[in-house]
Amino acid sequence: MALKNIVRELKEMRDGIGNISRRGSDAGKHSMRRRGRAYIAPEGSSSSSSIIIEQSQWANIPPELLHDIIQRIEASQTSWPARRDVVACASVCKSWRAVTKEIVRTPEQCALLSFPISLKQPGPRDAPIQCFIRRERPTGTFRLYLGLSPALSGDMSKLLLAARKIRKATSTDFVISLVGDDFFRTSNTYVGKLRSNFLGTKFTIYDSQPPCDSAIHTNSRSHRKIFPKQASSNGSASNYSVATISYELNVLRTRGPRRMQCTMHSLPISAIQEGGTAPTPTEFTNCRHQQFPLLPLSKGKSKGKKPLVDFSSTSLTEPLESFRNARDPLVLKNKAPRWHEQLQCWCLNFKGRVTVASVKNFQLVATAEPCQNVPVAEQEKVILQFGKIGKDIFTMDYRYPLSAFQAFAICLSSFDTKPACE
Repeated sequence: MALKNIVRELKEMRDGIGNISRRGSDAGKHSMRRRGRAYIAPEGSSSSSSIIIEQSQWANIPPELLHDIIQRIEASQTSWPARRDVVACASVCKSWRAVTKEIVRTPEQCALLSFPISLKQPGPRDAPIQCFIRRERPTGTFRLYLGLSPALSGDMSKLLLAARKIRKATSTDFVISLVGDDFFRTSNTYVGKLRSNFLGTKFTIYDSQPPCDSAIHTNSRSHRKIFPKQASSNGSASNYSVATISYELNVLRTRGPRRMQCTMHSLPISAIQEGGTAPTPTEFTNCRHQQFPLLPLSKGKSKGKKPLVDFSSTSLTEPLESFRNARDPLVLKNKAPRWHEQLQCWCLNFKGRVTVASVKNFQLVATAEPCQNVPVAEQEKVILQFGKIGKDIFTMDYRYPLSAFQAFAICLSSFDTKPACE
């Protein structure tokens, strides 16, 4: 069967699913009886359309043939919106979803964003993923799109994330969502938020799900919220502190750009060391229905309790200091610009991705101590760059080990007013 025919039948199948779900309960029972299987439905419920879809002819395709079909579609889809065919394969039934997850690789491996969880996975190592942010001043909304720029992408742009700015008496919140019209923290589309202090000099990034690496712990505030019953008792979503962003104060009003530093608590410094890997979540965690151990809050010693990190298990060939350094968080700082005498301004090489001078423009690189054994080449790589190309249009390019969610939250901190840093 040709690949075009397979895609055509996939589209016809999606239309057919709606017709199947609208059939009466008698038709559903007849379909189940015909396949010789018995199903016990909950009391008082009607025939479930998901059960009918799972037992349709598409679910009975041989696994070998199904694997070959999805693998060919995955190989032919390299950009949006054509990549929607890959997502359509995963939404057919459970067997299709399992095969699609097995074939589709993470953004670190293929530099492609396929599913919502890809927004919380590290970006590619070789080349950055290029995105742009559109700011809507009247509503205080910021939208992150996949693509080079609005002029080149047009209507073919893919909305990745959206954020809304909410001012409070003592802070400012940027609520981040998967959609552009639902910013409630109780919604399933809520993925995290960014909160600033009163002066706008320090920001904290909160994730809606706990970090993958349980050995990396955040500050005491996140420890108090790591037990889901405390967060779900009032119906609100859980928040876990994964990073902090600090802007250096400019009390003397000296001439120069902003200076910022990002401490990524959820990313260890070992992620950029030779052979290191960054934590990669595989699915969204529903924190309201899962149990997590309560971390101790007291600093004193407790009898009969084991420490959070067992240093006694460290081998003699590995120094204890290097083991601790591997657990140190990744620290990013803005790349220092140079002063251009002819233009009379500070300049950075954005390689054509930024065209308008702005105090918001920045490039972030990794910083490490000599004892942390981070190659010089890794410290010179630009992990995240953000800059202005129009009145309310900005580019955002990120790469490993940052995710799209983390990069977007860092860029949102640049939009808040900072009277003490200018």
